[in-house]
Parts: sequence; C-alpha cells; structure tokens
Amino acid sequence: MTCIRFFTHKAKSYTELGGRQKWLLKVKDHLKVYLQEVSRTSGRKKVQCTFRKKMSASDVSRHLSTVELQMEVTKFLHQCEKLSGLLTSEMAVPTLFGNNQMKMEVACKVMLEGKNIEEGFGIAFRVLQDFQLDAAAVYNKVARQLLKQQKYSEIRQLLKCIKESGVAAKNDGDNVILNCLDNFEAIPSKELDDLIQDMDSDENKIQAYLRCHKLRSAYLIAVKLENLRAVQLVQHVRQLAEDSGEDVVQAICTQWLSVHQAKPKSWLTQSTKK
Repeated sequence: MTCIRFFTHKAKSYTELGGRQKWLLKVKDHLKVYLQEVSRTSGRKKVQCTFRKKMSASDVSRHLSTVELQMEVTKFLHQCEKLSGLLTSEMAVPTLFGNNQMKMEVACKVMLEGKNIEEGFGIAFRVLQDFQLDAAAVYNKVARQLLKQQKYSEIRQLLKCIKESGVAAKNDGDNVILNCLDNFEAIPSKELDDLIQDMDSDENKIQAYLRCHKLRSAYLIAVKLENLRAVQLVQHVRQLAEDSGEDVVQAICTQWLSVHQAKPKSWLTQSTKK
C-alpha cells in the first residue's frame, strides 16, 4: 500500500522510520475502518473499499497486526538508536513488510540493539511467533553476534529467555551453545565452561567438551550417567585421549572401565553342576 511505501522508502535507520510513524497510523486507521465496515455490513452487501479485491477480512486483520507490531518495533529501535547515539545507516532497513528473511533480521536486530537481550526478547519472540519464523536460526545468529562482541553473559541470558519462552524445542538452548563452538579457542576458558554448564542435556555437555578437546571434563560428566551409556562414552573419551596423547585422561578412563565395564565370563565359571 502507498502509506507503507512512504514509510519504508529509502530509510537508512530506525531513527528515520521513527519520524515516519504517521504513515503507519494512517494504514492502521484505514484497516480498522475497513474491518468495522465489514462487521456492520456482513451478510447484506459487499463493502466498497480499495482493499476489497485484494484482501479478505482475515487478511486485513493479519495485516493490521503486522502494522501494530511494526509500530512497536519502530518505537523500540528508534529509542535504542537515540540512547546509543549510533545510527545503523543500513542500505535497506529491515521491516516486517518484507519477506521472511527480512522479518528474521528484524527479530535479530531487536534482540541485539536493546540494553540487554532480555529487553528486546519479548518483541522479537512475538515476531517469531506471529510469522512462524525459524526461531532456532534466529537464536543461533544472535548468539554468534554476541560471541563476536565477547558478550558471554548475554549469551547465557539468551538461553534463559529461550527456556522461559515456553515453546522452545528440547535442544534449542543447547544447540545455541553447540553452534558457538566453531571458534571455541577465542572464548576464555572460564566463560567457555560456564556456557557449557548452562546446557540442559548431559549428553550435549559431553559433546561440547569433546568438541573443545576438554576430555577430562567430558569424562567427569560421562561417569555420572547410567552405567551402560557411561561405559560407551568413557571408552570413546579413552580412545580420543589415546589418539591425542593425553596419558593421564587415558589412565583414569582405563581405571574406571576396569571397575565398571562388564567382563565376559570365563568358560570355567560357565560349567554346569553335575
């Protein structure tokens, strides 16, 4: 629609978009009038409106929700730019009127430009839910950006927000950490350990420690699992320790396995009584 084109046209920042909110208000008013007309004339006559041929009442209602959410996004990001004193000056400012990729960019932007992750998570989460976007991809992208900025506590806050959202898949939070480990050498040891310890699944923690070559840490978690699985994992850790020349870890794995690994029965003990 024309008003939306006026709102987005060649905008370089959300400060600019903040000054164009009047166009969104016009769109909102037009859509509300249309829905009111539909409600009053339902079952009697067709509504004479420019939206009639292009959008059903349900489409208009969804579009109204998009406009209202974009207004909230604009207000939030405008304030963020005002407080930071920095303008993003992007070639094309992402808005909710673009394709799904652009909507995902909006969700990332809202989370990253607040004073902390928690401040913008609520709005970003609504964007993800309203448009049924790939939340895991957005969370991973945000986490990688926080990693570049060395904001490790913010990554942990992101995990907290994901868990508290109530709709995250079982491993969404853990996968955020696993996807951060491609460049684990750049993460200080204590911060790396804190991130891994914030994971939910012990199996995922072991996978993370192995990926970071922290074999002793992986061993210490593995031995707490159910015995059959623990044996499998400790055997794997021992093999990695042998391959990498970590004699101490190899020795403790061997010692543990000597106690906990089931031993095949000797043929002498299997003889039947006569």
